[in-house]
Amino acid sequence: MTQAQEAKTTNTRTLVGRVVSDKRSKTVTVLVERRVKHELYGKIVARSRKYHAHDENGDYHMGDTVEIAETRPLSKTKNWVVTRLVEKARLV
Repeated sequence: MTQAQEAKTTNTRTLVGRVVSDKRSKTVTVLVERRVKHELYGKIVARSRKYHAHDENGDYHMGDTVEIAETRPLSKTKNWVVTRLVEKARLV
């Protein structure tokens, strides 16, 4: 790989989260949770945020853990695309 290709691949932000909605066509909602230390009290707190991610073929369903990568704006609220399946949802 050339240096330009390496820089291009490392420049993209990626996040791992759980699919919480797959109702829309070609779109999944991914909940990304992170744990941070509270600035004043020092307690570890869970912070979460939902992202709309592009899923062209409808491969990902509720409960799946997926990796999403930032991309150009695809719609008003969609700037992320699902890159890979980390873990399939377990049946309960």
